[in-house]
Amino acid sequence: MIQNTYVMIKPDAVARGLIGRIVGRVEAVGLTIERMELSMVTAEQAAANYAEHEGKGFYAGLVEYITSGPVVKLQISGEEAVPVMRKLMGATNPKDAAPGTIRGDFGLSLDANIIHGSDSPESAVRELAIFFG
Repeated sequence: MIQNTYVMIKPDAVARGLIGRIVGRVEAVGLTIERMELSMVTAEQAAANYAEHEGKGFYAGLVEYITSGPVVKLQISGEEAVPVMRKLMGATNPKDAAPGTIRGDFGLSLDANIIHGSDSPESAVRELAIFFG
């Protein structure tokens, strides 16, 4: 089934010059980049995206980090795009991510884990609306 998903290359990856390498991996697995934008995440977008974490101890740091520098926002489509991207990204914590995954190869820490991707088709719809309107 063809799906759309939302992916964000986070500020740490942008600052380290990893955009091309990450985009290349997405294309190499056969997914299509439908839309790509380099921009800042606004405080409003961050609050909407991380609403389920509001009030938790790490929330303020998460918002501060994601709004600290430019990100690359991507709308990606393809056969089973959500699970394919989740597998390509690797475990959330780079220490647990397998070699060959984006986080396993480039991630430095749980706080700076390179990339975000929707965890379900429903999340993808919500996140695409938040970041692309």
